[in-house]
Amino acid sequence: MKKKLFALLMAVVMVLSLASCGKKADAPAATPADPGTSTTEPAAEPTTDLPLGYDPTTGAEAYGPYWDEWSDMTDEELYEMALKEDTAINVYATSSKMLKAEEPFEEMYPGLDLVVSDLDTDEVLSKAQIENETGNVTADVLQTKDVNGSVFYEYYYQGVIEPFYPRDICSHLDESYLTYSYPLYASQAFWYYNTEAFPDGQPVNNWWQIIEKDENGNQKYRLFTKEIGQESSYMSLFASFINNADQMEKAYEDCYGEKLEYTYDPSSFNFEVPANNAGVEYLWRFSQAKMTFIGDGDELVLAVHNSTKDDPALCLASAGKIENQEESGYNIDWCVNMAPYTGLLNVESMFAVKGCNSPAGARLFIRYITGGTDGQSGGLKPFTKVGNWPLRDDFEDKKNPKKLNELGAIANNLDDIYAIYPDVQDMWTYWLNQSPNK
Repeated sequence: MKKKLFALLMAVVMVLSLASCGKKADAPAATPADPGTSTTEPAAEPTTDLPLGYDPTTGAEAYGPYWDEWSDMTDEELYEMALKEDTAINVYATSSKMLKAEEPFEEMYPGLDLVVSDLDTDEVLSKAQIENETGNVTADVLQTKDVNGSVFYEYYYQGVIEPFYPRDICSHLDESYLTYSYPLYASQAFWYYNTEAFPDGQPVNNWWQIIEKDENGNQKYRLFTKEIGQESSYMSLFASFINNADQMEKAYEDCYGEKLEYTYDPSSFNFEVPANNAGVEYLWRFSQAKMTFIGDGDELVLAVHNSTKDDPALCLASAGKIENQEESGYNIDWCVNMAPYTGLLNVESMFAVKGCNSPAGARLFIRYITGGTDGQSGGLKPFTKVGNWPLRDDFEDKKNPKKLNELGAIANNLDDIYAIYPDVQDMWTYWLNQSPNK
């Protein structure tokens, strides 16, 4: 499978880069019996017996939840250990809301210094990887999401991160959320419509309707979105349509009462593209539709707010942009329960950094930010907003107008998406460049 060849390639590149530059590979992670172990001594090359990820030498894949010596440690035990190691806990986060955790965490755990760096997703991972390669590890905790399997299949294998699953907290999470990482909260994207133009409810209930044309061959809806190929979460969503081609085909037939006609040319590429795949057909048709790319989510929903019944528009944007309903008075709402499914459920996750200077402190903070033993630590408070869904069964969601199971999203199968993701990117880019509406 491509994911395995790619993982092997990444591993080879990693080893060669370390050898050619004279850099050190990862050191074994600190354990409870040896807190504070650093990467100041040369370490062995990445091993193949990682607790999570993919082993290219055997083809074995390992998934969570994963239990180790840290999993059953209490907050009190971790705090005591954290005071004996480097007391500065460095967190690389993709959410600026993580900054709000600094003061309350330090008040709860005197003597510890929480240092949060607000970074882009690529920066979180690249900085941690460079630190791992050079042996100068600063980060203790990473907060990011894995939407295409790259974190799971590459960063665990390269020894940049290691899993931490606190057993007591995990008992309040559905095990399906623990397969690839330890989650903080879930989010997703929606198609938005104008509620004034469509007072009876969402005008589309099926993904095929989004690109529908009228009797004159004109596109029914003006479409606004971020550039799909530059948004890994959106590209992963379209990859999922290819993996779930049977569902896409059925959605078409249920909508129009006839068989789907395949119009794309699978021979256009120097890699194998499946023939008569409804997901590929949708990618092709969507790439040829007339759409406007806007990088700012607020501007995307504004375009829908400014649309009319006679000139309707839809936009694809993150769930949190629904806040413009109240904050800016926009006439917008989500399109939910779309066929075959609304979207992918993306999970923001917490990762411990392998070889960090504060291994106990890192795990204490991860426990804190995900609610602690009883969900009442206060760590989840900054992330409790419209468009974010807490996953613990003992934490009440008071912000969202709909519950997670009422939206029609499905879990993100990182295995299947990782296997085809590069090809889907290539297909999208090639077809988009051919579009007469580009």
